[in-house]
Amino acid sequence: MNKVIGILLAIFIMGCKEKNKNQEVDSDPLSTTEAESPKAPVGEWSVLFDGSSFDGWHLYNGGAIEEPWKLEDGNMVFYPPEEREEGEYYNIVTDKEFTNFVLSLEWKISEGGNSGIFWGVYEGSEYGQPYLTGPEIQVLDDERHPDAKNGTTHQAGSLYDMIAPSKKTVKPAGEWNHVELMINHESNNGHVMLNGEKVVEFPVHGDEWDAMVADSKFAGWEGFGAYKTGKIGLQDHGDIVSYRNIKIKEL
Repeated sequence: MNKVIGILLAIFIMGCKEKNKNQEVDSDPLSTTEAESPKAPVGEWSVLFDGSSFDGWHLYNGGAIEEPWKLEDGNMVFYPPEEREEGEYYNIVTDKEFTNFVLSLEWKISEGGNSGIFWGVYEGSEYGQPYLTGPEIQVLDDERHPDAKNGTTHQAGSLYDMIAPSKKTVKPAGEWNHVELMINHESNNGHVMLNGEKVVEFPVHGDEWDAMVADSKFAGWEGFGAYKTGKIGLQDHGDIVSYRNIKIKEL
């Protein structure tokens, strides 16, 4: 009887050891399951303008947005005032600043109209206009506005006065155009997609960027393109322009 009990006890002890051995293997931090690194989460889109208010935006170097900007049918529309004081402008910028991002929006320009999309905008009393610090993606009626005749680097979709669109994808005045602007200082790369096609690529800092600036009208402008982190801006260039469906994805 004692011999039988001894055998059963031995079997029980061996089983416990085997179980503990398996548990130790399963909990090994170097096992295949635990060693896999989690993938970085993909950035999500944040709405900058939902068509119902100007929340998240303000006048450049100013306060709340009022006329001559208006909300119409889910769009933000700029109507240039018939009279304005010297040096009075109605450029608007985001409340928030961005560094690496993809910006998506739609714009519609009036006949003969001109406007622009800025990034890297710095606000300060020493700068009276967003274009003094923020590079611009051109918004233009290429068929009618005289600036389009000043070279392809002034046409719609261009990195203004620096890089011309590689192809003509802009739609006529009065029609909506979709723009995607990507700025990534980590990879030192930027691009513009106009109506689904990539039309401009460029570095966003460093020697190549400095060379482009030096070969443009912005040469010697202290502060131009100097701010990696800045605000998104939309330009008052004295013409009717509409924007809608504005969203951003931080990278």
